[in-house]
Amino acid sequence: MQRQVIRSDTSIFKIETLGIEMPKGAGQLTTVEGVIQTIYESLSSEQSLRKEQAPELHDALVPIIDKLQKIMDRDGYPFTISLDDPTGNSWIAPTTQDSGNKYKRRDYPRTHEQNEELGIASDPNAVQNEGVAEPEDDDIVSGKVYSLPAECPGCSKDCFVNMKKVDIPYFKEVFVWATACEHCGYRSSEVKTGGEVPDKGKRITLSVENEVDLSRDILKSDTCALYSEELEVTVQPGTLGGRFTTVEGLLTEIRDQLHGQIFDVDDTTGAGGDSMASSDKEKWERFFKRLDAAISGEMKFVITLEDPMANSYVQDLCAPAIDHQIKTEDYTRTDEEEEELGLKDMKVEGYEEDEKKDDKPAEGAAEQKS
Repeated sequence: MQRQVIRSDTSIFKIETLGIEMPKGAGQLTTVEGVIQTIYESLSSEQSLRKEQAPELHDALVPIIDKLQKIMDRDGYPFTISLDDPTGNSWIAPTTQDSGNKYKRRDYPRTHEQNEELGIASDPNAVQNEGVAEPEDDDIVSGKVYSLPAECPGCSKDCFVNMKKVDIPYFKEVFVWATACEHCGYRSSEVKTGGEVPDKGKRITLSVENEVDLSRDILKSDTCALYSEELEVTVQPGTLGGRFTTVEGLLTEIRDQLHGQIFDVDDTTGAGGDSMASSDKEKWERFFKRLDAAISGEMKFVITLEDPMANSYVQDLCAPAIDHQIKTEDYTRTDEEEEELGLKDMKVEGYEEDEKKDDKPAEGAAEQKS
């Protein structure tokens, strides 16, 4: 809220979350809070007049003004803003805490219409560098479902993969992928997270005490391990793939997958077949009974997510306040985890110099031959 904002008289400031914008006007040197305060005062000051002359517009603006008030009261997080200036003379200050897609800046060539509006359409340099207006939906829009043509891995016939971007508050953006083949009935789903590779892994511990906790959203990435001492459950990385569901939904999926692996698929009695020892049957029956009790909210337990890529998440019901049932800690990845993730082989700095060194012996050999 205290980020510095420089607005030129040609810029448009938008609160993307609310779908409103501040039109072009006098230039300003202010803060994000200052701009939002100006928008709030501009909308609310004429509400009494709108109520008499344009009641429909008055009613439509009421929830927007209320949301602006919540933002100024520090109760409307998170929200997204943007500043578009064809002259490039406007600015929102970045901070050292900005990571991933929290702060994005994009330079673009002005269109002919923008050059005309700025009065420089006759400038040869401006005309030479003119660009074409990009469609508004060029970027992936959160909440919108995109269908991509694909080939079904089950029957090799044409199908569609549906993709949707979801912005999780106080976390990051994730991409949900789902495939459904109308020919053979094949179905699959996967969740992928965006952003850069973090310096450390993350360990999240959740104390589940009631049914409300079972309904918390949970994102388990494909690199995440899950374990619970009370439930005697351990899920290794890669198992189940990436999942964005609830605590109850994740436990149900673990139960169903384990039950299908332990007991015979065609065994309607659930006895597990003749090859399973009676002691093993009793052990698994106790295990599934305990898991069913946890899913139905009849017992308290603790689950821990350990993700070396820090791409997993448990919904914080008290954000931005502290949720005492969630404990989050960063940890240094082990050499084995670095090796399994392929991070030891990655080099993101100085690789240009290595390429030059590799080229020099080849050039020397070529000179000797000549």
